[in-house]
Amino acid sequence: MNQIIKTERLRVREFNEGDSEFILKLLNSPGWLQFIGDRNIKTLEDARHYIVNGPLFSYHKFGFGPYLVELHDTKKPIGMSSLIKRDALEDVDIGFAFLSEHTGKGYAYEASEALLRYAKNNLGLKKLVAITNLTNTSSIKLLQKIGFVSQSTIKMPDDDEELLFFTYIIH
Repeated sequence: MNQIIKTERLRVREFNEGDSEFILKLLNSPGWLQFIGDRNIKTLEDARHYIVNGPLFSYHKFGFGPYLVELHDTKKPIGMSSLIKRDALEDVDIGFAFLSEHTGKGYAYEASEALLRYAKNNLGLKKLVAITNLTNTSSIKLLQKIGFVSQSTIKMPDDDEELLFFTYIIH
């Protein structure tokens, strides 16, 4: 397991094909479906393909991608924190998604703060962006708490939904 970050309560590591069961659960959770959308991951094999063609491909191509967030003590997977290079965005996009039973405990904040430091210290990034659904108040509050500033709304290619667009200049 390629761990990239360790915090007081969390380990953030690269995904591997053995994480298929967790991906199946996360990508079909109510919060994911509501705010991110249905990725049509319905079986363990779909989840394995998602990992191979998403996170593993991104690590190889860019040197970063979506990361599994797990509890430090038990190694129980609880969510995902991501650095993603999207074709439609000039800068790297930060994102996060956690299972509902692990929200409201500061885990997303802890993982996101650590990922910001990683982006600066290990990847040399100078700016990050974020996009979120207009009604996702939890994500909006978290982005603002970690220092992101809302710039405008945007629409991604092939999607009519307006999204809030945030930026963060890394100091």
